[in-house]
Amino acid sequence: IDVKVVPTACIVGDATGKKFYQYTAIDEYSRFRYLEAFEEHSSYSSAVFVEHLIKAFKFPIKCIQTDNGMEFTKKLSVGKQTPTMFERALQRHGIHHKLIRPFTPRHNGKVERSHREDQKRFYSCCSFYSLNDFAKQLAVHNRRSNNFPMRPLNYCSPSQFAVQYV
Repeated sequence: IDVKVVPTACIVGDATGKKFYQYTAIDEYSRFRYLEAFEEHSSYSSAVFVEHLIKAFKFPIKCIQTDNGMEFTKKLSVGKQTPTMFERALQRHGIHHKLIRPFTPRHNGKVERSHREDQKRFYSCCSFYSLNDFAKQLAVHNRRSNNFPMRPLNYCSPSQFAVQYV
């Protein structure tokens, strides 16, 4: 899981001046992606994303890998090391939380690559007038990307590959 800040050039109209965030989860095996739009990147938003992710994935989630961002963990913060809302949500569902080494985004390579592809194929040509508009366009983009054939999956789409697994 990772969070992408939506480029400000894409936010127009009444939404100008606001910040939007794209939460991204990618299954390591099937490359199936789940994307969701938020107005903030916080531990609360991350916990809500996990709840929606569990419903969206048709298979059990055993482990989630994230970077060391404050929306996921307080491991690198100074002070009391209490679990975040995100970590408590994972504990509630029995999901192991794996953290990558600090300052090594390449360890979260699949999601970083997907963010680059999103920038090229989605954000370079879209405008969003509200959070609702962004969420609707992001859902269409997610559906399209999950039905795009991929070479590592023997030219099956992530949706087809996930169905074979389930």
